[in-house]
Amino acid sequence: MSSSTVSVSAATPTQHPFQMKIDMIKPSKAEINFVVMDYLISEGYPRAAQKFAKEANLQLPYDQQDGIHSRVEIRNAIHAGDIDTAINKINDMNPQILDTDPALHFALLRLQLIELIRTCTATANADITPALNFASAQLAPRAATNSGFLKDLELTMSLLIFLPSENLQPQLDELLKPGLRRSVADRVNEALLLSSNKRGEARVRQLVRMRAWAEETARHQGKDLPPALPLGLQVSPGADGVMDDAMVP
Repeated sequence: MSSSTVSVSAATPTQHPFQMKIDMIKPSKAEINFVVMDYLISEGYPRAAQKFAKEANLQLPYDQQDGIHSRVEIRNAIHAGDIDTAINKINDMNPQILDTDPALHFALLRLQLIELIRTCTATANADITPALNFASAQLAPRAATNSGFLKDLELTMSLLIFLPSENLQPQLDELLKPGLRRSVADRVNEALLLSSNKRGEARVRQLVRMRAWAEETARHQGKDLPPALPLGLQVSPGADGVMDDAMVP
């Protein structure tokens, strides 16, 4: 009995012409280092910036060394719910920031009210007077002339009715999540940077948005693009072994 051998040739996948063009563009090491350093400084990572500057043989901008530490202290205070300390430090850096940005000031005061409500409703018989007094003195006058502020204040005050509870409505539950603190902290960081005549955000954030816009526009116009265009900002493989495309946080 004769046996036959069947040979199977595996076709090498052909790279898309557009991807080939992308691969031909190689940013210089200096350009990459600049973007990384800009991100670390803008986002407030002083120790990482110092370490990266040493490893990349870069000079950490002297005029930003003091400011970055102050911004980190403010960010950490907001993340920890210590809003009064954060407001005082913001005023120490630049007292005009909150005076000229009523929306940001209100957002911080609202966070402070939320923390007071947390404390006042920690037990069933707790005194809610401090929260009521703070809302009346600090937020109500601002909300009286701004419908958006008024809506936010009314929603926040409703926490007094439902707390303590583990089954809050989604809108109320969002007020107690760390995401709200992070969002306000990001706005504060941007305001502090702009007040120092710096960019309000890291350049890489703008680059990512610009790149997403360019791809969306090209696809809308029917340009010949690969099915997927990963950003190239990759993280370690997940549990399934797949390399995910990591967006800038």
